[in-house]
Amino acid sequence: MSAPSRATIGDVARLAGVSKGTVSLAYSGKRPVSEGTRQRIFAAAAALDWTASHRARALATSRTGAIGLVIARDPEVLATDAFFSKFLSGCERVLAEHEMGLMLHAVTTPEAEHQVYERLAAGRADGVILLDVKIDDPRFALVQRLGLPAVVLSAHEPTRGETAGLPTVFSDDSPAVTELVALMAEAGHTRIAHVAGPAHYIHGRIRQEAFRAAVRERGLDDSLVIEGDFTAASGRDATARLLDLPEPPTAILFANDMMAIAGLSLARSRGVRVPEDLSLSGYDDSELSAHLSPALTTVSTGAVRRGELAVATLLAALAGEAPGAVLADHTTVLPRGSIAPPPRP
Repeated sequence: MSAPSRATIGDVARLAGVSKGTVSLAYSGKRPVSEGTRQRIFAAAAALDWTASHRARALATSRTGAIGLVIARDPEVLATDAFFSKFLSGCERVLAEHEMGLMLHAVTTPEAEHQVYERLAAGRADGVILLDVKIDDPRFALVQRLGLPAVVLSAHEPTRGETAGLPTVFSDDSPAVTELVALMAEAGHTRIAHVAGPAHYIHGRIRQEAFRAAVRERGLDDSLVIEGDFTAASGRDATARLLDLPEPPTAILFANDMMAIAGLSLARSRGVRVPEDLSLSGYDDSELSAHLSPALTTVSTGAVRRGELAVATLLAALAGEAPGAVLADHTTVLPRGSIAPPPRP
């Protein structure tokens, strides 16, 4: 004798006299359902011994229950950059509350990136988060052409039309960079350098522009800028180039902690003392930065909170709201032991 077939969301809908979508809404609470209809649905579910499941809700609403995140970065950066792990943790916190998942894709070519977005739009994800936003980013037009809901993570408040009308979670990186320059200048440094991130990224450009403006405001030379790529190797190489100058800087502001840590190691290998001979600062507050000797002055970006806000903003957009631009105001300078007065002549 075969076991009786299990009731489905369609069975509940027929018994209650409503659509499958209304059954799903009654359980998800995403949109209002009248109390009478809700009670009728619950009674039908009880009579059929049916329990709402994530899969049933997804089928009823044509949703996958997943959001996509495509990262086009050097694998070394993904493995070592503190921001990504913290950001993903924040995303997962909110997704877990909604019984949803994250589809993470790492790609190395523009062609592969384009193909992933097409697959996600074809029904593999309900929406996407756009990280590492570039100047005139082509992904804005791409996701709109594909009809793929998206939220943008940016390093400054977008100007009108900058993110093509897509909802944006933004921070303001400029004040933190200005404060780091102030810490170095007030300690007595007059030759301050910057190992920047790639200028085609908005956050790389914003931090570099903030650095140049801050040193110019103090009447200092703003030309000591070398562009890195956020990897340890680029931080090491840039530090070597700066220390090889006829007049090397006495302070270096790095665009992330990984480059700063590599720079500190390179300096020490040459017998340069930190901070007695060379002051350093990083950005992103990696787990290791507080445990170095000396501990690295850096910037906490509130990456976990940014992940939470990014997912919450995307879910709001999926629910038919218009979130606009949302400020993630958690960027904080953490002064530690890696900045001191420069050596006396």
